[in-house]
Amino acid sequence: MSSEKDVYLITGSSGLLGHALSHHFGSRDNLVVGFDQSGPPYPTPNTECLFCDLTSDESVQKTMFMVRSLYGNKIKSVFHLAAYYSFSGKDSHLYKDLTVDGTKRLLRELQKFEVEQFIFSSSMLVYRPNRKGEKLTESSPLEPTWAYPESKVETERVLQENRGSIPIVNLRIAGVYSDVCQSIPLAHQIQRIYEHRLEGHLYSGDVDVRQSFVHMEDLVLAFEACVKNRNMMSNFETINIGEEDALSYDETQRIIARQLFDEPWPTLDVPKPIAKVGAWVEDKMPVSDKPFIKPWMIDRADDNYELNGEKARQLIGWSPSRTLRDTLPKILEGLKVDPEKWYRINKLHWHGDEAPHTVDPIKQIEHQTQSSELLDPPGPAPAALIPPRHDIDEQRSREAS
Repeated sequence: MSSEKDVYLITGSSGLLGHALSHHFGSRDNLVVGFDQSGPPYPTPNTECLFCDLTSDESVQKTMFMVRSLYGNKIKSVFHLAAYYSFSGKDSHLYKDLTVDGTKRLLRELQKFEVEQFIFSSSMLVYRPNRKGEKLTESSPLEPTWAYPESKVETERVLQENRGSIPIVNLRIAGVYSDVCQSIPLAHQIQRIYEHRLEGHLYSGDVDVRQSFVHMEDLVLAFEACVKNRNMMSNFETINIGEEDALSYDETQRIIARQLFDEPWPTLDVPKPIAKVGAWVEDKMPVSDKPFIKPWMIDRADDNYELNGEKARQLIGWSPSRTLRDTLPKILEGLKVDPEKWYRINKLHWHGDEAPHTVDPIKQIEHQTQSSELLDPPGPAPAALIPPRHDIDEQRSREAS
């Protein structure tokens, strides 16, 4: 059986980007086939969902046989999004088994099909961090600094060596966000400021470093532009996808504080050795709400990633219509209107009426200093990295019961 509609195959179709792409392409006169794990979350209703375990040769073979039987052997474009990632900083066999070898399994089976295009979602983090003010081009040196981008670099090699006659588009994508945030690092940064946490005032690196972002809706349009302009590309094309107007860490801090509280927000430098000890101590605390900041992230605090988008403009006619700078007020308005819902969407722990704290810790320190009251001397970890008191009390209550 073959389909008269254009067939799009999306791996990781129920993920954040996969869901958006499924909705966008499925709402047209297309047939969208989604590969994903069994169980929730599920793709959009206009997606034909097939269970596929990319870590298994047998599963990939069986699923691709079903694709051929149900939809024919012609595929307009494959959007390969499925990959493993973790902010734990620990290496995992899944980087190889899923991200790298899973891609190899998929490509092997796709050789039996007529595939017009294969789009891979790589990352801007594959590049060596650049100097402030410089822009990363597609020919900039590759030097991934942790396991996730390392797996992307290895997968790019797999694509080059195993693509056969399938044209590849390799998108090196900036940090993705939406109108309700949905960026893990950005959501945690907003949370620290919203709750007036002391660590929200601290940074163990250069506050002027910048990192490019891209809005989810712009990213979806980038995929569409790649499909429309597929005949303009070489057999292996790498394209940067991100905003050239990249905010610095300090700018982001100030915009968040101004929108939430209409007040300045000083960000203070913490030496890396002290910050690492503090992050390690906090990570080991017996609380359910584990900290986002891990010791390994502190080494990356000076990394600067500013993308050059010239190739995307010239080759596929794409440039972002939104910027994080302009979208942050909308993101933060959603937080102010319904904080509990915003926390839930961004998978953050909601502390109820206890959040946000009513006293800014920096202002409290200034008041105590001016009134000759003395703070306890600092221990081996900065107070900024010790979890809130109620987290410890909640854990003790659970243990007691």
